[in-house]
Amino acid sequence: MAKIKVKQLKSAIKRPQNQKRTLEALGLRKIGHVVEHDATPNILGMIKKVEHLVSTEKS
Repeated sequence: MAKIKVKQLKSAIKRPQNQKRTLEALGLRKIGHVVEHDATPNILGMIKKVEHLVSTEKS
């Protein structure tokens, strides 16, 4: 399965609770933190929900 790297670029402060929880579920804790996930539909949907706060890179 393809892998995808997700990096948090913006803060979760002053964001709706569901976006904060989505970042937490992705494993992102602070700005600059990078995590790697399988590119499953569930993960891609979570990334889509917070795409304005993160950057992605296929690996």
